[in-house]
Amino acid sequence: MKALGSAGGSAGQRPGGGSGTMVRLGRVLRLLTLLKLPCCLLELLLSAVAQGQEMYAPHSIRLEGDITLGGLFPVHAKGPPGVPCGDIKKENGIHRLEAMLYALDQINSDPDLLPNVTLGARILDTCSRDTYALEQSLTFVQALIQKDTSDVRCTNGEPPVFVKPEKVVGVIGASGSSVSIMVANILRLFQIPQISYASTAPELSDDRRYDFFSRVVPPDSFQAQAMVDIVKALGWNYVSTLASEGNYGEKGVESFMQISREAGFDTYFTSRTLENNRRNVWFAEYWEENFNCKLTISGSKKEDTDRKCTGQERIGKDSHYEQEGKVQFVIDAVYAMAHALHHMNKDLCADYPGVCPEMEHAGGKKLLKYIRSVNFNGSAGTPVMFNKNGDAPGRYDIFQYHTTNTSTPGYRLIGQWTDDLQLNIDEMQWGKGVREVPSSVCSLPCKPGERKKMVKGMPCCWHCELCDGYQYQADEVTCLLCSYSERPNENRTGCRSIPIVKLEWHSPWAVIPVFLAMLGIIATIFVMATFIRYNDTPIVRASGRELSYVLLTGIFLCYIITFLMIAKPNVAVCSFRRIFLGLGMCISYAALLTKTNRIYRIFEQGKKSVTAPRLISPTSQLAITSSLISVQLLGVFIWFAVDPPNIIIDYDEQKTMNPDQARGVLKCDITDLQIICSLGYSILLMVTCTVYAIKTRGVPENFNEAKPIGFTMYTTCIVWLAFIPIFFGTAQSAEKLYIQTTTLTISMNLSASVALGMLYMPKVYIIIFHPELNVQKRKRSFKAVVTAATMSSRLSHKPSDRPNGEAKTELCENVDPNNGIPPVRKSVQKSVTWYTLPPTV
Repeated sequence: MKALGSAGGSAGQRPGGGSGTMVRLGRVLRLLTLLKLPCCLLELLLSAVAQGQEMYAPHSIRLEGDITLGGLFPVHAKGPPGVPCGDIKKENGIHRLEAMLYALDQINSDPDLLPNVTLGARILDTCSRDTYALEQSLTFVQALIQKDTSDVRCTNGEPPVFVKPEKVVGVIGASGSSVSIMVANILRLFQIPQISYASTAPELSDDRRYDFFSRVVPPDSFQAQAMVDIVKALGWNYVSTLASEGNYGEKGVESFMQISREAGFDTYFTSRTLENNRRNVWFAEYWEENFNCKLTISGSKKEDTDRKCTGQERIGKDSHYEQEGKVQFVIDAVYAMAHALHHMNKDLCADYPGVCPEMEHAGGKKLLKYIRSVNFNGSAGTPVMFNKNGDAPGRYDIFQYHTTNTSTPGYRLIGQWTDDLQLNIDEMQWGKGVREVPSSVCSLPCKPGERKKMVKGMPCCWHCELCDGYQYQADEVTCLLCSYSERPNENRTGCRSIPIVKLEWHSPWAVIPVFLAMLGIIATIFVMATFIRYNDTPIVRASGRELSYVLLTGIFLCYIITFLMIAKPNVAVCSFRRIFLGLGMCISYAALLTKTNRIYRIFEQGKKSVTAPRLISPTSQLAITSSLISVQLLGVFIWFAVDPPNIIIDYDEQKTMNPDQARGVLKCDITDLQIICSLGYSILLMVTCTVYAIKTRGVPENFNEAKPIGFTMYTTCIVWLAFIPIFFGTAQSAEKLYIQTTTLTISMNLSASVALGMLYMPKVYIIIFHPELNVQKRKRSFKAVVTAATMSSRLSHKPSDRPNGEAKTELCENVDPNNGIPPVRKSVQKSVTWYTLPPTV
């Protein structure tokens, strides 16, 4: 391809050279006039110039005829620098030249083709050089050049007589594409049609630049398409190509054994001798080269031998002969020109024998029209025709070199290519006797989900890389990330939606909390029912009925939140979660805080005065508890206003490294921080209640619920201290949804169960199984109660002052409340005494 590019560049420069030649001709004429040479000598010199510029073509073949065709052949190779021509080319030059002479002989002897018309020729040597060929081609256009001879006169004052050069109507050639490109540029200026027999460069198909150029060989583009079709038919995608240096395709057909040969040419050429072929001015040089001898001692170009030619040598007998591959195309090109002239003569000179004046002045455009319309069977039996660009149809025989033990090694015909491929794969032969078509790939096809990473500089080679992670194969060379809510499909050729999960009721993470909550709800309802049934008994009244019901309601809600946390999230469920998440604990600990605060204030007041402290009545206790609960509700309502409840699908929570395990988590739009903030107020109440429980630890264990409340708060604190690290420690876990939900619900169930078990189960036990202990004792004044409790507290702190170190003295009321006997101090091993504070409603 580089050779073709260079030729194209040169072609653009050579017209200037041709113009320079015209200028030199004009200068020669003016110089001869100034010298005032005799008219006869002037006529002789001008005649020499007119006879074909022999200074450029000292050797040429001229055959007289009614119509003259030009011929361009690479008779010689390129010469060394400074020398236009080199050694003679036996096959590419002489064989092809003789093929044109042979074709002219056949046409002139054919009575049906161009009758009464003889074809002549002017054949020149291009020396395989485009610039030299351009200078030679000026010979073809001389008859069309209008020479200004108005200022040229003989000595006698008469105008000179010029010998008019023969008119060349068409040119056969050239061989190399670069030479044809150069010559076509000059011939199109003078509208001389040109038919090439070997030029295959694709750029010659440009009908706008080379409109007078035609060829009987298909362009390289057809050959390239044929090779592509062969590669595709064999399933190959990685092949190596071999090309000779120079014009691509020049020797392409020569590489294969020619199946179709022009047998008549073989007979003709092998019969050529020095005696019967004097019209070929280069034949003597060919004779010396072919038989490695010298015709004369002086003047011979053969310097590497002293052997003298006898003239009796015979081609094919005394030397090897094989018909050159382009011979048949040379013959076809000459016949194509002859058929065009035949049809033109038939149309323009119907009743005129020979060449009529109308045909003589018809011009190259009309002849080109007839050339493009020819259609006949060529020397190889294949049709010769041209398309609108002047190209011959693509026709290729496909050969494969076969080596077998039963036959002579050589090329075998295995298919043909015209417009499409006909390939007999069963007839093809491969190495080591393999019958199947071998694979020819640089890289195997990538599997689905793998992209091609191309190897630099090798377009058919690649490495296969898996589209890993959340990537999918967008095309052969590209991997793209799936969208946020998608993951790659099984073969990574596309994306699919990530499955949505939630905590299911049948999950082990949900079964345990639900089971505990159901037990707790049943127990809470049982306790509440028992308290309602025995609402007026001393134990229920001594427990503070109002706050007990409030506390039991909070415990019930702590169990209920388990079902809300496991239920499928929606706007309603998310709203209830926000409300009840901290409300149950808030109610429970608000009631407990009110109780412990009441006990603490009563005994602190008893140390100072016998006057009852303020706000210890049931109504006051309910008001305090309600105010504490209202703070939680206010916070929830503000939360609703700032961030309305909503559901989300969290794809980050379970977006694992393995996309197959990725899940989208359907959950409420509640963050971990919001959960802790919602529980934060309840935890504050719990801590405060624990502080009061510690402060009231000195109250006698029989006095109301100070000690059970203390144990309840200690245990609850331990539960929630364990909850916090578990809850936040699993924030990055793929099982975060399950672990955090289960931890939260179990912690709330345990908190409620601790309160229910320590504060109410002992009372229910006595109410149901020991009703004899649930009787009314004598009521005492607040002063007597506080005095007795204070004395008991002092005695319990001074055991060393007691007789025998005993510390078991307790205040007991064992008398019937109706006999009016005041209490006495008495040491007992076991007693149950209920100290009642001012009566409850």
